[in-house]
Amino acid sequence: MALEPGTYVFGPGDGTLTVHTAKGGVAAKAGHDLEIEVTRWRGTLEAGERPSIAVTADARSLRVRKASGGMAPFGDDEKRAVSQTIDDEVLKRTPIEYRSTRVDLDGDTVHAQGELELSGVRAPLALDLTIADGRLRGRARIKQTDWRMKPYSTLFGTLKVADVVEVSIDAAVPPVQHPEATGTRSRDDG
Repeated sequence: MALEPGTYVFGPGDGTLTVHTAKGGVAAKAGHDLEIEVTRWRGTLEAGERPSIAVTADARSLRVRKASGGMAPFGDDEKRAVSQTIDDEVLKRTPIEYRSTRVDLDGDTVHAQGELELSGVRAPLALDLTIADGRLRGRARIKQTDWRMKPYSTLFGTLKVADVVEVSIDAAVPPVQHPEATGTRSRDDG
């Protein structure tokens, strides 16, 4: 599905932005792999002469949705505790923002180069997205130490979150917003 020129706005009303973590360390068997949903986020994809992508996410809105593995049950109390730890110790309530520096639209594929700000540090990040069946989907692997983040650990470091986490997006492609419909004017409008 080729995108019509204009602005496409994505968010939690029509899609999901999810973080997938894996466990590591000598006590990994005791830990859980987590699926964490970002509940407050906004993404825009500008198609046209100067394509661009921007995504912002509220670091305080990450919520554990699923846990797999582990030796003990992972209930609501554990989910709340992980969300609080992410907020207080991992992301420390800092902005999460991605801005493209280059975007290539090739039919149903979007290739983007840009920078991700995470935990107060900006670093390059490439994104590959596909558009099919009315949905925008993609994944990015983020190595926490590239953003000077120390992966969370417990039990004296014997149980920890793996350095690489995966972020995925799956959202319905919304109707295009044309500049004249949003009240913005191009330079040629006079």
